[in-house]
Amino acid sequence: MTELRFLVSLITQDNDYQMEQAAAAKSFAAELGVEAQIVYAGDDPITQSTQVLTAIQTEPSLRPSGILIEPVGATSFPQVAGAAASVGVGWAVLSRQAEYAGELRRTTRSPVFSVSADQLEVGRIQGRQIAALLPRGGAVLLLQGPSVSSVSRDRHTGLLELLPPNVHVTSLRGRWTEESAHQSVCSWLHLAAAQRLRIDLIVAQNDAMGIGARKAIEETIVDEDRDHWLGIPITGCDGVPTTGQTWVRTGQLAATVVVPPSTGKAMTLMTQALRSGTTVPEHFFTTSSPFPAIEKLTPRGSRR
Repeated sequence: MTELRFLVSLITQDNDYQMEQAAAAKSFAAELGVEAQIVYAGDDPITQSTQVLTAIQTEPSLRPSGILIEPVGATSFPQVAGAAASVGVGWAVLSRQAEYAGELRRTTRSPVFSVSADQLEVGRIQGRQIAALLPRGGAVLLLQGPSVSSVSRDRHTGLLELLPPNVHVTSLRGRWTEESAHQSVCSWLHLAAAQRLRIDLIVAQNDAMGIGARKAIEETIVDEDRDHWLGIPITGCDGVPTTGQTWVRTGQLAATVVVPPSTGKAMTLMTQALRSGTTVPEHFFTTSSPFPAIEKLTPRGSRR
């Protein structure tokens, strides 16, 4: 049997969930008996498309059997996907749906599909967490991912679906990293108007940005409001066991949403399709869950 080789293209090494994606890819590659090469785009879509196109355009003996890609930026690289399909290389998009997959699947025998969490449902879970933590309403500081990210947009849409009407939201942007959120919150806190706001809850679209917000507060607030700001609960998302879930257990975060890595499922589906001709669904949703359970959250201002 010809050994299958996969190229796994991830966004950055400066994010705990991306590193969890890489760890899952390595683990499943060993279990499935395939080879996995992992590359990082440095949060740059041009770098990512160049890395992947170089692999596609190399001589056939060195070409990967399939590509698993978590896209940087606004698109899922439809032209690059077409280039892969044209030379018989499988294509799997991670963490979002590939809007072009249906059309491309009609023109190639190579597997073309996507695997992701239901990002709308992830946002809805965050909306339920807000309602549980602020039963009387209040003010939320929301840390969103990049505006070009469909993951960020879908999580925001889902959150708004279940946001209680008595909750007011102030939004800031980050780039999924602790450092980006730290810079964003520090800049915001240096505005006199920001420190006059009475924020009751900080909600981050991933755990790393939640921790970045906490560090910004620790470094910036030094007056009589420091105890209030340090006491504001923070929720995140992704729930990696060694980071997000641990931060909840140690009290650095009040809650998170566990989003399973998608690389393992994508690699399994790709391997099955290439080895046995199994038809792969156009899209596969993984299941996300709140951590801890919603009913275990302590409302803001309550005591255990």
